[in-house]
Amino acid sequence: MTKEMVRPASLRRRALSIPSIPVIVLAISSMVISTTAYAEETAKGMTTAASLPRILVLATGGTIAGQADSRATGAYKSGQITGEQLVQSVPGLDKLAKLNAEQVSSIGSQDMNDKVWFALAQRIQQAFDKNEADGVVVTHGTDTLEETAFFLDNVVKGDKPVVIVGSMRPATAVSADGPGNLYEAVQVAADPRSRGRGVMAVLNDKIEAARSITKTNTTSIETFVSPNGGPIGYVDTAGGIRFLAQSSSLKRANYPLPASEPLPRVEIIYSHANMDSVPIEDAISHGAKGIVLAGVGDGNTSKQALEALEAAAKKGVVVVRSSRVRSGFVTRNVEVDDDKNGFVVSEDLNPQKARVLTQLLIASGVSAPAELQRAFTATW
Repeated sequence: MTKEMVRPASLRRRALSIPSIPVIVLAISSMVISTTAYAEETAKGMTTAASLPRILVLATGGTIAGQADSRATGAYKSGQITGEQLVQSVPGLDKLAKLNAEQVSSIGSQDMNDKVWFALAQRIQQAFDKNEADGVVVTHGTDTLEETAFFLDNVVKGDKPVVIVGSMRPATAVSADGPGNLYEAVQVAADPRSRGRGVMAVLNDKIEAARSITKTNTTSIETFVSPNGGPIGYVDTAGGIRFLAQSSSLKRANYPLPASEPLPRVEIIYSHANMDSVPIEDAISHGAKGIVLAGVGDGNTSKQALEALEAAAKKGVVVVRSSRVRSGFVTRNVEVDDDKNGFVVSEDLNPQKARVLTQLLIASGVSAPAELQRAFTATW
């Protein structure tokens, strides 16, 4: 029998326990470090979440909220998915902002109307005035997206960003563009550099200004362009946001939102070959307070139509010359004697946007041609 074998039991236990002390200390230390790290990570996550910008999503319907319909290949019904469902369907949105979605309407934008416009403008202004949101995203159909954007740009006060977004393909399409567009719209609305830029539209990785954007293709996702100015920036999930100009260099006109809808009746008259005075006379007989001419070339039209417009202006109807041509400016007193006839030219505004501005000006009590013209050229 060895000496080790005859060692007292108490000594043997001590010999076994001494080496285990550092192990226990190390284990306890690891637990403390692990718990501390977890607490720090949790606190960091809570701080990050608390510091995220607050984005209000206002849903109106449109193709971005559309679902497939069995009537034909590619057919769909607009406005079938709620704003809340849209937000929940896009991965990663909760990492960009704290989101709150509200349903304003569930329509295709071909049915957009003054009631929805007023509801949007009032809700956005309320959210800004009461500091409920740091930015707003409006989901919208593409057909009249540019008109809604331009209307809001002219009536919403403040420098917080408003971003309008849509899609050319419904949510149920194989290659739906809505989720990516919505992600980038929230990305832009949440960015501090977006302040002071007015209402913007974000689609297909581009940021467009409300004044210049227009739809140019019936079905392509590359449909929205700004013919006279180009995009004001680009955005993608990997490269981030790149604005092409400082917000301080931008100018915006602002008009009071009328007490109630509807806006004054303003008709767009489309000029064409062999045109007579009937469409103009018909518009006046139905109570038009203003007429926007979608003229040929530099906002021109036939002799008969011009004479009817001159007669309308003498009766107090606001007459604005725009053009059916996609790009370019309509200039005063070149082919048409605007001073003599009491006409206004739309500058770069296409007929549909010229109509919106004319409605707001008439609603604000502006009727003199010189004052109207100053309003159309205010941002140049």
